[in-house]
Amino acid sequence: MVRITHWLTVMCFLALLVSGIEILLSHPRFYWGEVGNVGMAPLFTLPLPASRALVPTGYQFVLPDQNGWSRSLHFEAAWAVGLTGLAYVLSSLLGGHFRRNLLPGRDHLSLPSLSRSIAAHLKFQRPPESEAWSYNVLQRIAYTAVVFGLFPLAIWTGLAMSPAVAAGFPAIVATLGGQQSARTIHFFVMILLVLFVAVHVAMVILAGFGNRMRAMITGTVEDGKEQS
Repeated sequence: MVRITHWLTVMCFLALLVSGIEILLSHPRFYWGEVGNVGMAPLFTLPLPASRALVPTGYQFVLPDQNGWSRSLHFEAAWAVGLTGLAYVLSSLLGGHFRRNLLPGRDHLSLPSLSRSIAAHLKFQRPPESEAWSYNVLQRIAYTAVVFGLFPLAIWTGLAMSPAVAAGFPAIVATLGGQQSARTIHFFVMILLVLFVAVHVAMVILAGFGNRMRAMITGTVEDGKEQS
């Protein structure tokens, strides 16, 4: 189940990223509060051209408007990744995956353990083969933050941007400070998730791309043992 939900999440994340960039290009300006439009001073502006002629960007051209398919794909992928995440969480709780493999224990959070792991990562040391069977302390902390922090926050802020959700459950939006605040937070959550994925892929390559990919696809490593 971990492997299945991992690859489903990969596909959903790519769809969300591509469609999210297209949605962003319709208005690459961010605000704080409930309302944001071209007549207001933005909190910050991305140096990107827009797909809407009314959005002031400083560029002398307008990109093709891809807002239709990108919004449809974004919502569909969001539902898919939400259901995938729910399946992962339920199976991990029932099967003990969180307790055994993900949540860091006291021994993992000790200063010597953290220091050794951080030093090894800073030196780009290749991890031992034993780590093909478990997560090190930095992986546990990072994965826990993503599973229980960034992904729930991405879902929360995404729902807060929906007019239907805002009308039916205004507290979801009010807690974040408004729909434009939710959009701004959603953007920074996306940045953190992209950084996490980049570091994750880099560490997979460093640790041995073939063996790690084999483990995440087939559940086995080089010695042919079945991964628990």
